[in-house]
Amino acid sequence: MVDLDHCQKALSISFNNEILLLQALVHSSYLNENQDFRWPSNERLEFIGDAVLGLVVAERLYSEFPELSEGWLTTMRAYLVCQDTLAEVASSLKLGDWLLMGRGEDVTGGRSKQSNLANSLEALIGAIYLDQGLSRVKRFIFKQLEPFLERIKSGKVSLNYKALLQEFAQKENMSVPIYRVVKVAGPDHDKRFTVEVIMGDEVISVGTGKSKKAAEMEASQLAWVKVGYNYG
Repeated sequence: MVDLDHCQKALSISFNNEILLLQALVHSSYLNENQDFRWPSNERLEFIGDAVLGLVVAERLYSEFPELSEGWLTTMRAYLVCQDTLAEVASSLKLGDWLLMGRGEDVTGGRSKQSNLANSLEALIGAIYLDQGLSRVKRFIFKQLEPFLERIKSGKVSLNYKALLQEFAQKENMSVPIYRVVKVAGPDHDKRFTVEVIMGDEVISVGTGKSKKAAEMEASQLAWVKVGYNYG
């Protein structure tokens, strides 16, 4: 069982209802192997945490960047709340160390798995919101995401449109984007690649570049502009 006092000190959070913190740390695999455990997994808290996170980040971006279009605000929000970012925050908090999970999940690296880390952070956000309200959870979210927001402001981050597009497809229950080289032109020292992005049966966009990777990145950015801007 988790030492909740130690956990709260490590996270610099004090809960009124410690059961909410406990629930935020329960991976579903733990219940499969401990059927007498009386509390549910963190999935419901993850649900509400995801909604709170999206609202808080959207409000911050709307206020801080009045000159930006809806599309760019959506792209920035997607970067700040994507699995990679949330997993990095959770890892910095050592959240994986506190998770209750089944032995099978644990021995296969579950404590460092990005999906588990991101989901547990969303569950923690949901727990803080239910325990202490919107103002307190805002402070927590802003503290954790401030370094990532600064990366955007300083131009030190290049948005990974392939990752954003794939996560968009997964959350919308769409097929995973497929990248297909449709043309290679030019001499060996100056080739140009043309790549299509296919989602379902539809070609969403076409990109070109001096390498397959460059063409895929351009294609994924164009695809994100087309479909991802309407995300959330």
